[in-house]
Amino acid sequence: MVQYNFKKMTVVPSGKDFIDVILSRTQRQTPTVVHKGYAINRLRQFYMRKVKYTQTDFHEKLSTIIDEFPRLEDIHPFYGDLLHVVYNKDHYKLALDQIDTARKLISEIAIDYVKLLKYGDSLYRCKSLKVAALGRMCTVIKRIGPTLAYLEQIRQHMARLPSIDPNTRTILICGYPNVGKSSFINKITRADVDVQPYAFTTKSLFVGHTDYKDLRYQVIDTPGILDRPFEDCNIIEMCSITALAHLRAAVLFFLDISGSCGYTIAQQAALFHSIKSLFMNKRLIIVCNKTDLQPLEGISEEDMKLVTEMKAEAVKTVISQGGEATNDDGILLTMSTLTEEGLFP
Repeated sequence: MVQYNFKKMTVVPSGKDFIDVILSRTQRQTPTVVHKGYAINRLRQFYMRKVKYTQTDFHEKLSTIIDEFPRLEDIHPFYGDLLHVVYNKDHYKLALDQIDTARKLISEIAIDYVKLLKYGDSLYRCKSLKVAALGRMCTVIKRIGPTLAYLEQIRQHMARLPSIDPNTRTILICGYPNVGKSSFINKITRADVDVQPYAFTTKSLFVGHTDYKDLRYQVIDTPGILDRPFEDCNIIEMCSITALAHLRAAVLFFLDISGSCGYTIAQQAALFHSIKSLFMNKRLIIVCNKTDLQPLEGISEEDMKLVTEMKAEAVKTVISQGGEATNDDGILLTMSTLTEEGLFP
């Protein structure tokens, strides 16, 4: 099973820090005393060693950056698209290509100046060639300074991504903002998601774990989604849509039948139908929440018709996966996360 741990990625230094670290290491790890009386071959070897060591150090540091940042083709599409939501994946690939190009340029500079040092005819000439070689290497690093800063931003963002395993049993909670999703995950897991009486309190994906019948489930709380075209969704909403699109999970669509979230049942039903394409090949359950404020039996006939239509769509989803829907048990649930009525079986 593939595990993704972006929190262990090495910090990407700034261009200035990169140069300072490499040059100071070169100074410490290679001989520093040379005399005019040395034979010319010894002088050449002294400065060639400096150039080679600096090039090797630059190469190792740049290779570490390239190797630790994941290739988008090799990671799960969920993480690839989640990264693309915040940082354009084309810009990301371009940044890594620039690091690779800098690594090759530094290697070529070292090769060229080592060849020139083989023909150095004096201490002054050899020292000048060494200074020029290290100067050109540092110039290459300075030019990719903005790229290094950009990759450090991405590293920090990836380190904040939740540790979601795309291949384990997963329950995905979605719906309009402020319908009780975060309260639900706080009740059934040890997650501590901030709960406030206003929309978009949850701004990213949160993960908790719960056990049911000796099986461990991963529960994901997604930010609220508004009923509008995907191209108009903001970054917060796109996190939810990305999770729905890529994770194999049982989906709990939360419905606030009391209307206290600020959205009517009709608006919530419209959202359900606009994103129902994302529910394909997933177990879908409609959860009517906040029954302490409004029992399901007390809603209007129009709203009950909308709930029934959503329930019918959920049944179709079960049938499309080869399941049986001879009864409606488990398709439509009613609960109150406040009083915990209907919360636990």
